[in-house]
Amino acid sequence: MKLSIVIVNYNVEHFLEQCLFSVRKAIANIEAEVYVVDNNSVDGSLKMLAEKFPEVKVIANKDNVGFSRANNQAIRISTGEYVLLLNPDTVVEDDTFTKTIEFMDTHPDAGGLGVKMVDGKGRFLPESKRGLPTPATAFYKMFGLTKLFPHSKRFAHYYMGHLDNDEINEVEILAGAFMLMRRKTLDKCGLLDETFFMYGEDIDLSYRITLAGYKNYYYPKTRIIHYKGESTKKTSVNYVLVFYKAMEIFVKKHFSNNGAKTFSFFINIAIYLKAFLALLSQFFSKAVQPLFDTILGYSGLAAIGYFWGNMMVYEGTGSYPMTLFAIILPIYLLIWLLTSYFSGGYDKPYKIAPAASGVFVGSFLILVLYALLPEQLRFSRALILLGMIWVAAEMSLTRWIGYLLKRPNFQYGKNAKKRFLVIGSEEETQRVEQLLQSTSIKPDFIGLITPFDDKEVPAGFLGKLHQVPDIIDIYKINEIIFCSKDMSHQLIIDKMEEWHSSLDYKIAPEDTLSIIGSNSINTRGDLYTIDIKTISTNSNKRKKRLFDLISSFMGIVLWIFLLCFINRPFHFLKSCFKVLSGKYSWIGYCDVKDNEKLRLPKIKKGIFDPSTNMSRIGLTEEEKEHLNLMYARDYSLSKDINFFFRALRKS
Repeated sequence: MKLSIVIVNYNVEHFLEQCLFSVRKAIANIEAEVYVVDNNSVDGSLKMLAEKFPEVKVIANKDNVGFSRANNQAIRISTGEYVLLLNPDTVVEDDTFTKTIEFMDTHPDAGGLGVKMVDGKGRFLPESKRGLPTPATAFYKMFGLTKLFPHSKRFAHYYMGHLDNDEINEVEILAGAFMLMRRKTLDKCGLLDETFFMYGEDIDLSYRITLAGYKNYYYPKTRIIHYKGESTKKTSVNYVLVFYKAMEIFVKKHFSNNGAKTFSFFINIAIYLKAFLALLSQFFSKAVQPLFDTILGYSGLAAIGYFWGNMMVYEGTGSYPMTLFAIILPIYLLIWLLTSYFSGGYDKPYKIAPAASGVFVGSFLILVLYALLPEQLRFSRALILLGMIWVAAEMSLTRWIGYLLKRPNFQYGKNAKKRFLVIGSEEETQRVEQLLQSTSIKPDFIGLITPFDDKEVPAGFLGKLHQVPDIIDIYKINEIIFCSKDMSHQLIIDKMEEWHSSLDYKIAPEDTLSIIGSNSINTRGDLYTIDIKTISTNSNKRKKRLFDLISSFMGIVLWIFLLCFINRPFHFLKSCFKVLSGKYSWIGYCDVKDNEKLRLPKIKKGIFDPSTNMSRIGLTEEEKEHLNLMYARDYSLSKDINFFFRALRKS
């Protein structure tokens, strides 16, 4: 056996699927075996492997045993002359393995090899070539000097920024996303150190390869796409703690005690500092807009209260009492903020319409509350009207300014228009076009391009591959989808690097229901699939729970009046308490034998389900599964209300 490929998977089914399609192409003329070690995924990865990749050898762990241990499980039973550790969120070129093995065969001093990596937009990833994280190197990286001097041999040694990105060079550290190693080297230096659960294990193994007398090479004559960020976001506290603790383990293991102690002191300072900054970043990313609305909202309400009272009510002789400013106005503002929240005003991306509509709903509730207040707390309905105008205007203005400044998570008007080019054969482009129409993105334009420059342009296609730059400008294209069944991955990456960096790129693997891409190395790769997740959006989850709470509460309060209208009144009362407790929802999925088959979003068990309203009984499993799919995909609050009242009449 020439090559053993080991992939560790944890809940990235669609990325793994795309990766394996590219691997299947790349090993077509190589004697190779592929292992996938699954760390107890719950996303359907194992089922996908069994259905689409029966040739892959699968090790299914019952727990998440970590990256190092999982890789070692497969390495120990593999038989290849070379062992490749490959991340599931990668795509290899069709000749990647051929070229890298040929290089290793002709360079017996090579113990390990890494390749040129690009992100989902075709941009070079600096971690393709790395230096040893000595205390000094790690210090420069942790405190930002590497970013300030990206090509310095001293300050940018962590990414070996002084080396040409397109030249073969000897390097110190290989990236764990693609580590090709000689079996004899592993026999001599040992496998991955299982002390490292995640991160740092590639650094440790690379260093031990050099200690064993071999060299590590950076080989840019072939490339891979590495989507990155699928396990942990780099801005998360978890990433900071795990990554830098891994570096601390490495230094303690390989450097002198004195050096290790000094480094440990500084790295712990860096860990706490970066963890604190990560917490601040997370807090402000979620709280900055509500804080703005609270501060600006109350400031405006207080000003309105002061001037209206002074000028209109007391005519220059005074103003409203402190009760208004300390109690009533904060309560009004809280109601407006809460109704905006439940209307989706704080869902990302922030939009004007749901925020403003929430304020109007809140104003109705405030007017109801106003009528119930004692006389001494009813100051003026004009304050409610003026306050509504101010809060709605403030929320709209801040969101509009955020949009004008092109801040992330701000959106004006409807969803950003997606204008696609799909590049592939007639059969594949038609499949991808249908898939796009089945998602929630609602494409504004879909143009088709043939990748075959030596053939006639099919009817309905815009042109050929070499005409794409002009077509992008003419049709205002902002996203391109490559059909990998019809194009080599070399060509796909070539075009990603060649065309506009402002474009988004995605790849549609053959025979799949997913389209995968990535816009940022620090965020999850974007994923288009057939949209069955409508029911699990934040907005719909809130609406569903709010309906459950209101209907259950009203059911309990009005139960005595409903005795004549409900067939099983005591069962209904008991159900109200179940739903109110949060353990149940009024409407859930139909009960089927294999609930995991469609991998629908998780929701609470229902008192009723969509089949409750069916006029005939004895629905088949297939019919129930179809009802569940339709309920999840096309969920709306009106459906729950309709199901609820119809079920009450029949129960």
